[in-house]
Amino acid sequence: MSRSGPPGAQPGPEREYLTADLPGAPQRALAELTAGNRRFVTGVLRHPHQDAGRRAAVAAEQHPFAVIVGCSDSRLAAEIIFDRGLGDLFVVRTAGHTVGPEVLGSVEYAVAVLRTPLVVVLGHDSCGAVQAARDAVATGTRPPGHLRAVVDAVVPSLRRAQDAGVDELDRIVDIHIAQTVEAMLASSEALAAEVAAGRCAVVGMSYRLAAGEVRAVAAEPAELAGAVAPAA
Repeated sequence: MSRSGPPGAQPGPEREYLTADLPGAPQRALAELTAGNRRFVTGVLRHPHQDAGRRAAVAAEQHPFAVIVGCSDSRLAAEIIFDRGLGDLFVVRTAGHTVGPEVLGSVEYAVAVLRTPLVVVLGHDSCGAVQAARDAVATGTRPPGHLRAVVDAVVPSLRRAQDAGVDELDRIVDIHIAQTVEAMLASSEALAAEVAAGRCAVVGMSYRLAAGEVRAVAAEPAELAGAVAPAA
């Protein structure tokens, strides 16, 4: 097995990478991720795994401890807001964190091949894709070009919000994040199997643009949502 330090340490021959095959890996990966976000929020940054030694250590192979399926918004750079470095995160980004076959295939590669124990769906407040979908439904018009595919992917979440009587944008975003978590598990047998076996977890998080902190809005297993606490 390839060796390295835990996600926050320098590589060393006596330690293992944090993979799905280690006991408690999903919980440990989530703890590392939320700790990095707390450092980002409080300004006590470590910038781990961003030097020449780390670059050399991961040149031949990768063992990311978390997959981030995030919105493409320029203010949502995962390695920055979670204070991570090279080889730590496997990042897939689309507008509105919409999920299609290519995204699911990327997630399955990380989970099944790279043995990554955590998948995070990362949305954010004031999401432009969710607002565009809301505008399209309200006006009865669809946007031109390929932007239409993004809006169409968000509309089911918007309908779900309407059925629940939710009209406030950021609450709709939360529903869309939860919907994405559910859709990924329903659409990917490989991901669902890893979660059922306890080797992986899927957590939906919402990022606050001004504050810089994340909070959990959905999780499978559900109890992991309580492990994502705001920075003190």
